[in-house]
Order: sequence, then structure tokens, then C-alpha cells
Amino acid sequence: MRVVRRNAIDAVLPQIDVVGAMEAAFVAYADGRCVVPPPGELTFQDPPGDVHIKYGYISGDDHFVVKIASGFYDNPALGLSSCDGLMLVFAQRTGALEAILLDEGNLTDIRTAAAGAVCARHLAPAVTRVGVFGSGIQARRQLELLRKETPCRDVMAWGRDKERLATYAAEMGEIGYTVETTTDPDAVTASCNLIVTCTPSTTPLVRAAALRAGTHVTAVGSDTPTKQELESSVIERADVIVADSLSQCRDRGEIHHASDPGSVVQLGDVVAGRATGRTSDDQITVADLTGVAVQDVAIATAVLNALG
Repeated sequence: MRVVRRNAIDAVLPQIDVVGAMEAAFVAYADGRCVVPPPGELTFQDPPGDVHIKYGYISGDDHFVVKIASGFYDNPALGLSSCDGLMLVFAQRTGALEAILLDEGNLTDIRTAAAGAVCARHLAPAVTRVGVFGSGIQARRQLELLRKETPCRDVMAWGRDKERLATYAAEMGEIGYTVETTTDPDAVTASCNLIVTCTPSTTPLVRAAALRAGTHVTAVGSDTPTKQELESSVIERADVIVADSLSQCRDRGEIHHASDPGSVVQLGDVVAGRATGRTSDDQITVADLTGVAVQDVAIATAVLNALG
């Protein structure tokens, strides 16, 4: 059994096509080749935070994975990361623990951002401006992985804390983005046609009435039943609605809050060409991402393969 620390994991990540790995994972899930039980969950009120336990396997693979990831949202004020976690990798044939990946939650952040890139690849229109709700770790990761999916480098970022927004804009400027910041959520929907929401908000930030025709929204933050970043009418107005997992999104995603979500297709079916995604630049499309254990299996396996 090997214990792999964050620095060793980070060293091999540039060798991995994480977006391609997520595409393959979503296809495997939509094919029915995965065993993914409902997530375990702990929620905390004071200080606010949550812990997710996700686990599963792909039939015929060498491993199964149990992942623990936490998000404690007051941590930055203490000089700590808001995210932490680890992945336990077991042999599928024997159940023996083969590796502990002490990634500090980074692999969860990267696989989540990679799922956002998959959505942009298959659902976004010709992007004229990117809108980001949030200024934390995931907001950074999303733009990092979007660089290969669109040439657009014009961004508007929304947040509640102007100082954190300024820091975010400066950091994203270092990787080639021009970032305008705002505390008005409608300003983002008014000017952007690719929007990514990555906050722990329990109050909707994106209003259906403010959405432009032709916009794609990737909703990342709603991974518990109490979180909600989109008005339920956004789901009801959308022409195409895509879920990373139909069952999870009905329990805890943006779809969970919609009284009439209409016809929903799974992301893996869109990637595989079995379901139709965007067919015109005038459509409103929404991807509801709750985070599926098969993503953790895929990235943990890729890291172990890269480590050799």
C-alpha cells in the first residue's frame, strides 16, 4: 500500500488529459457500466460546511475508490483552503487497499472543473464572454480548464466580497484572462453567453428573465438539497437540460428545485452522441453538475497510472 502526497500528485497532473478522462467516465456511467451508490453527506452550520463521501467503480476496472471531500466556507478568513480531502484506492479483485491519495481535495476540484470543460465542449455556443459566479478555488479551476475549450478570454466575475474578486481578477489575468468584476448577478447574465456558477449559495443567483437567448449555463455549486444557484424557472425555460447523473440531480441538483424540469438527458449520452445537445446558437442550455463518483474513479486511476 502506498501513500501519495499532494506534491507528488500535482507533479503528474500535467501528463493527464483530465477532460478526456471525464468524457470517458461520463460515457461509462451513462452506459450503465458503473456502480455508484448515493453519496454520503455531513452538513455543518457553525461554522458552515459540508463533507461528501462518494464511492464507486467501473465494471471490469482494476480499482474501486472511496473519496472524502470537505468544504468549509469560512476557512479562507483563517488562512486555510476551503477544500480538503483524500481518495482511497482499493483493488477490485481483492478489496485490498492499494493507495491513499492525500490530494487535499485538489483532485475533486480538478475533476469538477474538467466536467465543466466537457460541458463547454459539447454544449456551449460560440463564446463571446464567459461569466463566472464565485471567486474561490473552483472559480479558478474552471477558467484554467476552459482555456483549451474556447479562445474567449473576456470574463465577468460575480462575488459578494470585492477584495476577493480583485484578487481573483488579478490571478486570472496572469493566465491570460481579462476579468471585469461585479456584485450584480444580472450584470453577468446580461453580458455573457457561457456562464459557470460555482458557489455554495442557497439563494438563486441566476434569474430566468435575465438570461439571454443562446446562453449556456454550467451549474456546479448545487451538490446538496439546500443549495441552489439557478431560479427553478431557468431549468423550466431551458431548451436543453443535461445532468451528470439523473438520479443525483433529482435529489440534490438544480433539477431538484424545478417543479417541471421537462426532458433531461445525461451528459454521457451527449458525449457519446446518443442524445442531442445544442443544435442552434439561439438555444438556452443548462448542465446540472452534482459530482459523480465515477469522476473520482477516473481521476484517481489516471493519477496512479501516471505515477507508475
